Amino acid sequence: MTEALHIIGGGMAGSEAAWQAAEAGVPVVLHEMRPAVGTFAHRTGNFAEMVCSNSFRSDDDERNAVGLLHWEMRAAKGLIMEMAQSHRLPAGGALAVDRDPFAQAVTDRLRAHPRITFEPGEITELPRDGHWIVATGPLTSGALAQSIRAETGAEALAFFDAIAPILYADSVDMSVAWMQSRYDKGETFEEQTAYMNCPMDKAQYEAFIDALLAAEKTDFHEGETAGYFDGCLPIEVMAERGRETLRFGPMKPVGLTNPHAPEVKAHAVVQLRRDNALGTLYNMVGFQTKMKYGAQTAVFKMIPGLHDASFARLGGIHRNTFINSPTLLDARMRLRSRPSIRFAGQITGVEGYVESAAMGLLAGRMAAAEILGRDLPPPGPETAMGSLIHHITGGAVAKTFQPMNVNFGLFPPIEAKGGRRGRKDRYKAYTDRAKEAFLQWLTDQS
Repeated sequence: MTEALHIIGGGMAGSEAAWQAAEAGVPVVLHEMRPAVGTFAHRTGNFAEMVCSNSFRSDDDERNAVGLLHWEMRAAKGLIMEMAQSHRLPAGGALAVDRDPFAQAVTDRLRAHPRITFEPGEITELPRDGHWIVATGPLTSGALAQSIRAETGAEALAFFDAIAPILYADSVDMSVAWMQSRYDKGETFEEQTAYMNCPMDKAQYEAFIDALLAAEKTDFHEGETAGYFDGCLPIEVMAERGRETLRFGPMKPVGLTNPHAPEVKAHAVVQLRRDNALGTLYNMVGFQTKMKYGAQTAVFKMIPGLHDASFARLGGIHRNTFINSPTLLDARMRLRSRPSIRFAGQITGVEGYVESAAMGLLAGRMAAAEILGRDLPPPGPETAMGSLIHHITGGAVAKTFQPMNVNFGLFPPIEAKGGRRGRKDRYKAYTDRAKEAFLQWLTDQS
């Protein structure tokens, strides 16, 4: 008799993992603590309940990374995308869903599957025996989070997480900015290109501080109190402590020389730190923020060199639970210290409904293959799913690892032929390459 796969959590990732494994022929036991044990965000005990937006974002699979992820999940016969399409609402080029009927439909399909059974109740410890997937999301129960913390050695898993924006490297104006590590540290090319620097004179700095303090901020949910992750104070909180605070913190101008004007000493410098191995994404160092999205783009584009900046991810603040996947998970999403356990969904450090479901899809397929005596490698990094799993299991910088949406900055670059490609043409080339590779990955499994 085939061993069962146990899945903790019936959100997007857990629901998709259960469906994929059951469809592969493996019996599944799905454990969900709701509604007996609730959270401040959920209202029902349905699987795949949407608690924030009702949007899966862009559905353009030719020039948008999340739209490509939609396409891959449909190609893999994903339950989440099938039900989203069945309960789609008018939303222009986005995929928005009628959230309650969507969750009910996912629940009904899972409960009707002959290979899926259900065990309600809270799992409070990481299991020792059997095959498991932990897909408990950002609202992992306190007891289970403590067990994960004990196993992984993480000092903290649940906190209000203020995260900094990430920019596409090719959108920074390098006639203003320059590459240099502070005090010229670093001997290799990767070390020398670890930082981009954007200089400010005094007038620019004062105007920036004024805009930062006046910008509209995100409010906390009722009943929540802010306990920030150590070292991740929002930049507005620092600025409120004094107008010069940032100049002696993340915007200090020391140890840097602007090659565009070597005789001019900057009043302040904004540093962007390389955020992935490809060098296509850069993180705004020390710029964790709780500004609303519109305010962020307006305020951050005041920074010299960033007037045309394109953001792969804007900053934000929310309660989050995630593990440091680059150090803890192998390429098959297994916990290195306990390989019988896989992690999937937001707890792995992906951000968003679709990304969470996609990691559930991969975890479910990989776990099912292992139970059936096969090894299933992940899709290649040129695919949307492959780029995400590569990022969380080794492509990201572990020391500064933060949740990430899918974006083309995670993909291996495509070399332009016959000159520089326009952005739209380049994105189309990414999706064409990804679709071919993903279909081959599916074919290799048959």
